Amino acid sequence: MKKNSNKGLQVEEPLIFEQSSPGACGVDFPEMEISKNKLGGNHRVKPIGLPNLSEPAAVRHYLRISQKNYCIDSGLYPLGSCTMKHNPRLNEKMARKPGLVDIHPLQPQSTVQGALELIYVCSEWLTKLTGMPGIAMSPAAGAHGELTGLMTIRAALEDRGNPRKKVLVPESAHGTNPASAQMCGYEIESIPANSSGRVDTEKLLGRLDKTVAAIMITNPNTCGLFEDQIVQVADAVHEIGGFLYCDGANFNAIVGRVKPGDLKIDSMHLNLHKTFSTPHGGGGPGSGPVVLSKELADYAPLPFVVKTDDRFELIESAEDTDKKPFGRIKGFHGQFGVFVRALTYMLSMGSDGLRQASGDAVLSANYLLAQLKDDLSISFEGPCMHEVLIDDRFLKDTGVTTLDFAKAMIDEGFHPMTMYFPLVVPGALLMEPTETESKKSLDNYIDSVISLAKKAATENTKHFKDAPKYTPRRRLDETAAARNPILRWKPEKNSKNNSR
Repeated sequence: MKKNSNKGLQVEEPLIFEQSSPGACGVDFPEMEISKNKLGGNHRVKPIGLPNLSEPAAVRHYLRISQKNYCIDSGLYPLGSCTMKHNPRLNEKMARKPGLVDIHPLQPQSTVQGALELIYVCSEWLTKLTGMPGIAMSPAAGAHGELTGLMTIRAALEDRGNPRKKVLVPESAHGTNPASAQMCGYEIESIPANSSGRVDTEKLLGRLDKTVAAIMITNPNTCGLFEDQIVQVADAVHEIGGFLYCDGANFNAIVGRVKPGDLKIDSMHLNLHKTFSTPHGGGGPGSGPVVLSKELADYAPLPFVVKTDDRFELIESAEDTDKKPFGRIKGFHGQFGVFVRALTYMLSMGSDGLRQASGDAVLSANYLLAQLKDDLSISFEGPCMHEVLIDDRFLKDTGVTTLDFAKAMIDEGFHPMTMYFPLVVPGALLMEPTETESKKSLDNYIDSVISLAKKAATENTKHFKDAPKYTPRRRLDETAAARNPILRWKPEKNSKNNSR
C-alpha cells in the first residue's frame, strides 16, 4: 500500500510538527543536574511543544518547502502592476558589505558617516530622476509612501488654515490610494474611467471645489496606459488650491523618459522594490520614498539627512531645522538595506541605462500585446505602456473563468498573471513582462497563453476546472480559505510529542 503522494522529485512534505519523533534531536547535550535554586524557580518543567527532529530531517524539510516556491529566479513572473523583475546579484553583494550590513540605527552619527552619505546620494538620484526638490526617505513601502505624501499635503493645507475634506481618486488608480486617503482623514470621491481606459477628465474637473485637498492619480495607470491629460488636471487642482498626488508604483515605465516634476506633480511615492530592482514580495523588505514639490518640501517628515561642510547629519528633531516637518512616519530612517541595493542599481545602470530599461519594459509589454491581440481580448486600444490589460470576452460562452485560466497557467510552468484587477474591466488578466525577460522567455509565455486560449475555445472546460494538476496541492477552496483560515497547527490531544 502506497504511503506517500510523491510525484517524481516533488516530495510530499508534511508539516514539521507532523514529522516530530520522540527523542530526535540535532544536538546531543550532556546530562546535567540543575537545581531549582540555581535557576531561581523560573524554569520550564514541561515540554513546550516544539517538534523533535534530527538535523538532516530539519534541513530537508526547509529545503523541500523552499522548492515549492515560485520566484523570479525560477521563471517569468508576469504579475501586472507588480514589476517583478530580476534583482542583480551585484546589489546583494553590496548590501552585505561590512560597514553596511552590520551597523545599528542608534550608533553615534560620527560612526556611520558612510551610511548617511549613502542615504543622501540615493535621495539625490531620486530627486534628479523625478525633477522634484524635496524627498522623504523614511516610508517603508508603497502604501506607507502614499500615506506620507497625503500627510505632507494635509500639513501644508493646515499651515494655510484649512486641511479641506475630500480627495478625488480615479477608478484607474491603485487600490490602496483610497485607503491611504481615508486613513489620513479624508472623504473619498471616485472618478470613473472613460472609454479609453483613462480618467474621465471632464467628470474629474466637474468635482473640483474648495473642499478638495488633492487628486490621487496613478501614471501610467493600472490599465497600463499613460494619463495624457495629467498637466491639465494638475493646473485645475492647483487653481483651486489643492495638490496633485501621483502613485509612482509604475515609474519603471517612464524613468529616464519624463520627469514627474515637469508634469506638475506635487507628491509621488517611489517603490524602490519595483523601479530600482530590490527584493520584492513576501512582506518585504520594501521601500517607498516620497518626492515632493517645492510647495511641499518643507513639510517632509523626520528624520532626514543634510550635508554640512564635510560631514552628514541626521536631523531628528524639528528644533534642529527651519523646516516644518509634520512629525515622524517611521521609527528609524527607512529601509537602509534597500537603499544600498537601489543606489547600487542606479550607479551601475547610469541615467542612460535606466532610460533603456524603461524603454525595454514598454517594448516587452507591447510585444505581448501584438502577439496576443488576435486570440485574447485586449481591453483598450494600444499601444500600452508597461503592462497589458486583457478582459474575459475571449472566454465568453466557454464555461472557463478568469480564475480557471490562471490556474491552468500553473500547469504550464508559469506563475499566473494578476487576476480581476483593475476593476474597470470584467474578469481582468493583467500582464507585466518587465525589461529583464528575453524574447525567448516572452515567446515561451506567449505560446502557453495562446495555447490555453485556443483550448478554452474548444469547450474543453474540464482541463481548466481540474487545474492545477501537477502542483503539490490541487486547487483550494479560496472562498473558504479567506473566510475560515486555519493559521496555526494544533497538536492532537494526548499527543506524546506535544504534551503540555
